[in-house]
Amino acid sequence: MPKKDYYSVLGVARGASADEIKKSYRKLAMKFHPDKNPGDKKAEEKFKELNEAYEVLSDQKRREMYDQFGFSGANQGFAGAGAGGPGAGGFGGFGGFNPGGENPQDFQDIFGDIFGDVFNARGGARGGPARKQRGADLRYTLNVTFEEAALGCEKSIHFVRSRGGRDETSRLAVKVPAGVKQGQRLRLAGEGDGSPNGGSTGDLFVIINVQDHVLFKREDDDVVLDLPIPYVDAILGTEAEIPTLTSKVQIKIPMGTHSGQILRLKGKGFPKVGGFGSGDMLVRILVDTPENLNAKQKELLEELAKMKQETPMVKSFQDKVGELMRKRK
Repeated sequence: MPKKDYYSVLGVARGASADEIKKSYRKLAMKFHPDKNPGDKKAEEKFKELNEAYEVLSDQKRREMYDQFGFSGANQGFAGAGAGGPGAGGFGGFGGFNPGGENPQDFQDIFGDIFGDVFNARGGARGGPARKQRGADLRYTLNVTFEEAALGCEKSIHFVRSRGGRDETSRLAVKVPAGVKQGQRLRLAGEGDGSPNGGSTGDLFVIINVQDHVLFKREDDDVVLDLPIPYVDAILGTEAEIPTLTSKVQIKIPMGTHSGQILRLKGKGFPKVGGFGSGDMLVRILVDTPENLNAKQKELLEELAKMKQETPMVKSFQDKVGELMRKRK
């Protein structure tokens, strides 16, 4: 069977850097390693092919010879990859590879770095002791209310994890800190899956999902409340009772308040996690204009319109329009 181009074998371009070649080799060699594909002859051949290509392209001198003279140039003065020489074993001749006259152990170090987890998980390379594996980390999504996120709470959760090779249902109390944010992770060390061979236990990561609130929204550590008020109250001014995260308060709405104006209540927002103080509560005024008027209301407003007073926003807009039109003349 004719040999394939080494660059094609590793899935890289001819101008690929050494790091790109190494990265691609790691990925493919792990995929086709015999220990991960027991009894698969095609995977075994692909693995040998990868080793041969990497032996050449990872060595600068051999790569230059290959680029210039092809397969024959790559092997001039070098032991062929996978030739079955001394120390080759079942891994494509790593023991016989000596790139650039360097110590053969250098390549073994790369080999061990790439496949160490595979060998150790199956009892250790060259008959050595199996490396202890860490248990898997677990994720749990915890729903909390808007107020619970602001004030902090303790929640009881139930989940399944593996311990001693068997699944078990576990129950834990999770303390949610005040001021926690949407998507924040709480790490419970050692509460994940157990190790299959005596290693350390994995962790449990609790992902916070803050439920939407019927009135409040959050912006950083501030709480935003949209407060609709009748247009008459916006004109004349008034007082209103509004809810906060923990209670109710009275606020004063000044005369002449416009829609979109924000009133700030200091310290009535979310506590700052890991810091001092709290955000604010931002009350955004929405002037509510009626769609239908009775005859008496319409009469009064028409009378008021005859005595209309120039307002700041309207005047500012009209001034800008006038300036724009003058420039167009």
